[in-house]
Amino acid sequence: MEAPASSFSRNNRRATWFALAAVLCWSTVASAFKLSLQYLSPLQLVTIASLVSTVFMGAVVLWQGLGRELRDSWRRSRGWFLALGFCNPFLYYLVLFHAYDLLPAQQAQPLNYTWGVVLALLSVPLLKQKLRRQDLFAGLVCYGGVVVIATGGNLAELRFEQPWGVALALFSTLVWSCYWLLNTRIGGNASVNLFLTFCCGLPWLAAAVWWQGDWQWPPLGGWIGAVYVGLFEMGIAFLLWQAALLHCDNTARISNFIYLSPPLSLLLIALLVGERIHLATIAGLALILLGVAIQQGALRRFLLRRK
Repeated sequence: MEAPASSFSRNNRRATWFALAAVLCWSTVASAFKLSLQYLSPLQLVTIASLVSTVFMGAVVLWQGLGRELRDSWRRSRGWFLALGFCNPFLYYLVLFHAYDLLPAQQAQPLNYTWGVVLALLSVPLLKQKLRRQDLFAGLVCYGGVVVIATGGNLAELRFEQPWGVALALFSTLVWSCYWLLNTRIGGNASVNLFLTFCCGLPWLAAAVWWQGDWQWPPLGGWIGAVYVGLFEMGIAFLLWQAALLHCDNTARISNFIYLSPPLSLLLIALLVGERIHLATIAGLALILLGVAIQQGALRRFLLRRK
C-alpha cells in the first residue's frame, strides 16, 4: 500500500527544514574558524574541536543503539578507519585551519568550496570513472574563480598576496576529496563511520601536540569557539544533512540548498568577523559556484549519498 500524498508532503517539509538547518550551520563555520583562531593555534583548534565531536558522535551512536554495528565495522575495516582518521580530522582540518590563519575568511571559504570539482577529477584515476568534457570545463571555470580571489582581481599582474595560504586552502580540497573516496570503500552506517574515523584521528592529533610541545591552556573565547566548531561543523550539521536525505523522497529536492551556504557565509563573515567583502571575492565565488553547478550533474548522486 502506498503512503498518502500528505505523508510525502510532510516528510519533504521536514527534509527541507533539516537541510536548511544544516546549511545554516555550515554557513557559520567560516566565521567561527576565523574568530576562534584569534585565541587558538590551528593545532589547538582542531584538537579540541575533534575531541568534542568524538564525544558527541559517540553519544549519538550509543543513543541509536549501534554498539554491535560499531564493533562489526571496526573489525571489518579497521585499516581503512586508521587511514581515514589521518585524512580527517587530522590532516584536513590542520591544513584548513592554517589556511584560515593566513587568509581572510572571505578568501579561504570559497577556495575550500572547490573540493567538489577536485573530487570529480580524482574519481577518474581512483574510481576508474570517465572524464567528461563538462568536468574539465567545470574545473576551468572553478579555478578561474580561484585565480580571481587569490589575486584580489588583479589579473593583469597575477600577483598572489598570500600564495602559501592559497596553496594550503587548495591542498585541503585534495585531502577532503581523498577522504570521501576512501570512505566509499567502507559502507555501513554513516554515524558509526564518522565516530570511528574521529577516534582514529585523535592519536594523530595527540602525537602532533606532543611533538610541538608547549601546550598552553586556551582562554575562554578559544574554548567556546572550539566547542562550537566541534559540535556544529563536525557533528550536528552532519546529522541534520543525513536526516534531510532520509526524509526526502528525491535528493534533488534539497541538493540545491548547498549553494546557499557560500553567500550566507560571506554575509556572516562581514557581520561577525568584520571583513569588508571585496568585489573580487564575489566575482570569484560566482565563478566557483558556476563551475560546481556545471559539474554537479555528473556527481550529484555520488556526493549526496556520502555527505
